[in-house]
Amino acid sequence: MTLHQSLTGFYQSHLPDGVIEGSTLKATCPFCTGRDRKEPGKIVVSLNSQGYFAGYFRCLNRCVSGGFAPHFGRLLGLDPALIPGHDPDREPLVPMENWSLENINQEIYKYQASLTAEIVTSFADRGISRAILAEMKIGFNGRYIVYPYYRENSCCYAAHCLSPVRSGEQFWLGDQKYASGGLQIFNVKDIDHCEDGALFVVEGEANLLCLRELGFPGVAVPAAADLESVDVRRFELIKTIFLVVGNTLEADGAARAFAARLGFKVRLFQWAAHRKRGFDLSQLALEDVAGFKAAVFEMMGQAKAFSPFRPPAREYALFRENLQMQHSESYTALKTGLPRFDDALGGVHGINIIGGPPKSGKSCLGIQLATGIAARRMPVIYYDFENGRQKVYQRTLARLSRLAVERLVAAKFQGEEKQRYEAASISLQKILATFRVVNDRKLTPELMRRHIDFLRHETGRDDAVVVIDSLHKLPFKDFSERRTGIDAWLREMESIRDELRVAFLVLSELTRQEGGRYDGEPHMGLFKGSGDIEYTADNALIFLPDQQVAEANGGARSNSLWLVASREHSPGLIARYQLDYPFWGFVEE
Repeated sequence: MTLHQSLTGFYQSHLPDGVIEGSTLKATCPFCTGRDRKEPGKIVVSLNSQGYFAGYFRCLNRCVSGGFAPHFGRLLGLDPALIPGHDPDREPLVPMENWSLENINQEIYKYQASLTAEIVTSFADRGISRAILAEMKIGFNGRYIVYPYYRENSCCYAAHCLSPVRSGEQFWLGDQKYASGGLQIFNVKDIDHCEDGALFVVEGEANLLCLRELGFPGVAVPAAADLESVDVRRFELIKTIFLVVGNTLEADGAARAFAARLGFKVRLFQWAAHRKRGFDLSQLALEDVAGFKAAVFEMMGQAKAFSPFRPPAREYALFRENLQMQHSESYTALKTGLPRFDDALGGVHGINIIGGPPKSGKSCLGIQLATGIAARRMPVIYYDFENGRQKVYQRTLARLSRLAVERLVAAKFQGEEKQRYEAASISLQKILATFRVVNDRKLTPELMRRHIDFLRHETGRDDAVVVIDSLHKLPFKDFSERRTGIDAWLREMESIRDELRVAFLVLSELTRQEGGRYDGEPHMGLFKGSGDIEYTADNALIFLPDQQVAEANGGARSNSLWLVASREHSPGLIARYQLDYPFWGFVEE
């Protein structure tokens, strides 16, 4: 192994009695003097130029916290300019805190003294020594193991208390504001100590203790979900971060989201496929204390720099998979049953937004398109904020049976009406196998994702269509302005389209033109309340009443459907649709 030249020279000049053995320098610890030590202990420094922890020092007596060269220099009071890699323009993040006048330091000392032999043994089973427990000031209050969360000013304001026998039983002692908001970082001072070096970020305090026993620096959060609130600027001066969470999908997702914010400096530990759900470092140590160190080093070697991008080989494989999918039966089955509509758009794919004036029949058309797709055994979720579930079903049954809703409600059929009713009822039941109507006015994008997952699971299909009636009635709870809310929903639809490979059919309102009219030349500017529709929609359509055609047909309502913008298809008139009154359907002319 080659030694890191600048770091080797730096440490040798300040540890004159140091001896290099392999890639490790060993010397008398300069910090033990005056710390009630009978004699100075040994300090060891890693100098392997190829290692992530090059320059990391630690006293074997644990008289001070270990760290890298900048921390060593600060402890000795050296001029920062003497430290290898020093950047005079560096501005480290300094947490601005108004520290409370009250702390729980005395309680922590009391709990430290209350550690029982049984608790000490339970830690020893994982290879965690009394020395580590003392260094990290771990205590016991008679029922709970107490993990103190010391702040940068060396005071403890909050402690995380965990039951040693009941998994998940926990509470916070002390000032609760230090238990949230990104402040819930155990052993937080190691972040400063590891400037210009490497650091472990771990889920769970006990897991960090296992690593500390091996001599690694690190911090912990109580749960992986807490990573979301941690300010990543705290880690700007760290070169490499090893991120270790429990073996769950939720923890892995939280870790990847955190890593995406931190950047390529993160190396994420991966658990072997045979490990059970929830497996972590503490359980790995309990399983094999003697082999724990080797297992950690092996995982470190396998951990690769995090990237939010797929490997090229995987990206190409997905491209080929999607290409094949476009020729699959399920993809081609995403048709509405209206020939000219399907021919013009190739079915329902991507994000399709249909705008129309009030009372123009948008909902009627939306229900017909949605149930037409579901009739082909394709999953459809119909988010209805206009009519109500019962009306959606009644109008569908009226269209299928060609019986007015009033006749269906009265349930008095004559002659062949009964046959039409029974046949339509059977068809509706088949449609409902893949058709779901949702009226939840507290809908969120995350709920929509879960609904899609559920429906695809229940139907055994990979493809799905989401119909929204209408865009302007989606919940905008988190947005003060309607336009902001609409644009945010459109962004979410883009993400859901790409992540889950679903298609959208979205009904939208139009803006009134001069004189309160809605007719005229169809164009993108007619859509109401969003400038993002033109950027989001794969196909933007406008559904307008055609007064002249209606007059020529003796007053029967007729609408024209126009494609005004598309990523793949030519704009223009798709078809004219005559209302099949009173059966709640349209017929292509």
